[in-house]
Amino acid sequence: MSDVLLELAKKIKNMCPEKDFIPLHEPTFTGNEKKYVADCIETGWVSSVGKYVDKFERLLAEFTGVKRAVAVVNGTAALHIALKIVGVQPNDEVLIPSLTFVATGNAVVYCGAVPHFVDVSKTTLGIDPFKLEDYLKEIAEVKNNVCVNKQTNRIIRAIVPMHTFGHPVDLDPLLDICERWNLIMVEDAAESLGSYYKGIHTGNFGKASAMSFNGNKIITTGGGGAILTNDEKLADYAKHLTTTAKLPHRWKYEHDEIGYNYRMPNINAALGCAQFEHLEDFIEKKRQLVGKYEQLIEDYDGIKLFKEPQFAKSNYWLQTLIFDEKMYDINQVLDTLNNHNVMARPVWKPLHLLNPFQNFPKSDLSVTEQLQYQIVNVPSSPYLGEDADE
Repeated sequence: MSDVLLELAKKIKNMCPEKDFIPLHEPTFTGNEKKYVADCIETGWVSSVGKYVDKFERLLAEFTGVKRAVAVVNGTAALHIALKIVGVQPNDEVLIPSLTFVATGNAVVYCGAVPHFVDVSKTTLGIDPFKLEDYLKEIAEVKNNVCVNKQTNRIIRAIVPMHTFGHPVDLDPLLDICERWNLIMVEDAAESLGSYYKGIHTGNFGKASAMSFNGNKIITTGGGGAILTNDEKLADYAKHLTTTAKLPHRWKYEHDEIGYNYRMPNINAALGCAQFEHLEDFIEKKRQLVGKYEQLIEDYDGIKLFKEPQFAKSNYWLQTLIFDEKMYDINQVLDTLNNHNVMARPVWKPLHLLNPFQNFPKSDLSVTEQLQYQIVNVPSSPYLGEDADE
């Protein structure tokens, strides 16, 4: 199969022949980024207060349809605070996929809570609701209006579905599970700005949700994240906690609980405001790129392009190839592509296999463990989706 992989590398490279190296996902700065950042510098408003922070939060809320957005320093901080404000307590268990970036597990541990790993579906790459229901029937019970793990006697407080590579998880059956088992949903929407589940933007389904605007996301603030919620009181509390829990006063330093210095700086928000002006175009080009990859791999056996499920409209943040592990060795795939200056990466190592997480509870994770040997992300920058005359 080495000839196939060499041919694949050359075809991807030819998507942008003028580049010596094709990154996985690089930011695009073609608008007002310099202008807005320079405005911050010239006015001195570079820290965690300023007009661009307010504007960025407003733009994000309007685009996603949520009532409130609270901008913070990164997606991990957003998820940490989202879990805290919905009531996750020390020693609670939180159901999360093992097939996710490490930040999902870290945020749970930051709360003093216990990650409880569950399997994913090949259809969505997110939590499998049907497998989860069967698992909860086996290990859990609802007692005194809370879900209790019969094996550990700990409360299972919340569930964190993650929209993998921008593809929405199947949320309706997960919401049904939350209702039956008295679980709180917190969406990890770090990768899914511009993705919709049955016509509604991701981030609207959880009691709170988290987004990321890291340098490789569909739009970037350099480093940044946001907490989304349709609950005004939770939004106010999130803003309070992320501003060191400081009580408003012209000069006094009064803090009413342990808080966090998590607010997004104005200079980062300025970058994000400029990026927002091109978001629709970025999404359109990334969706056009799907067709290019479909044509590119159509003659190869054992390679499939992961596509959005019927109930979803995805931003296709990262294009994802699924390799038949019986035909291809994932390390050979990665070695060939990267050696030919086509940046490619595997899916994250499943969290339950990482040293810090090996002793936490878990369900059967057979699908997760199979996918780690099948998934390869390939270059996904918006410009790759452009037509030749653009």
